[in-house]
Amino acid sequence: MATTVLIPARLASSRLPEKPLADLGGMPMVVRVAKRVALALPAETQVVVACDSPRIVSACEAFGVRALLTRIDHASGSDRLAQACQLLALGDEDIVVNVQGDEPLIDTHLVAAVANLLEQYPLASMGTAAHALESGADFYDSNVVKVVCDAAGMAMYFSRAPIAWWRDRPADAPHSLPQPAPLRHIGIYSYRAGFLRSFPMLAQAPMEISEALEQLRALWHGHKIAVYISDSAPGPGVDTPQDLERVRRLLAQG
Repeated sequence: MATTVLIPARLASSRLPEKPLADLGGMPMVVRVAKRVALALPAETQVVVACDSPRIVSACEAFGVRALLTRIDHASGSDRLAQACQLLALGDEDIVVNVQGDEPLIDTHLVAAVANLLEQYPLASMGTAAHALESGADFYDSNVVKVVCDAAGMAMYFSRAPIAWWRDRPADAPHSLPQPAPLRHIGIYSYRAGFLRSFPMLAQAPMEISEALEQLRALWHGHKIAVYISDSAPGPGVDTPQDLERVRRLLAQG
């Protein structure tokens, strides 16, 4: 059972054009992510950028990072990863970790923990992560995805709605948090390669369409998703020019 980290990268971005190639301390952002992730896992783990542009391939190769050119018309990141699994000829039981290419400050311990989930939970097809919410505003924010887990640490449901909702919410504290604290989903995944190859062929789930959350397709089709609970929130990602400047400042501070 081998582990491969795949980093999907798409050149087009509506909020930050050519985001994977944005300079962060003298190297493209996607390269910085790949090199940071490589520190988290054993030396035999391959780290590969799956991208849609020869320019990204060239930028990665200039820094010694392996990159695969995938189709430009993929509808989602998981479709791109599925093609990368085929190109790499990964075995069905091999583990793939999906790290987003716009997370240059990702916690390396988190990467290793999510990579190990599927060895710990042999019945799970996927693994992901979450952390306890501390902000009532985040609990009610539809851009913050929440997850509810069962006693075995498997995801029961993901939602943009505030879940799990508590019946006796205090009327004088409308933005308070229930206890125990709800869990915020962190967008890092591990997959068994055989499942990942088949995932784009599964019919979309009605709840996936409503919530715009792909992982609900796996649950709807009866697959299990193991959840690692992190002690802290992840570092900031990069979606906008303002995010990019903030990460540049953080990197400059060391």
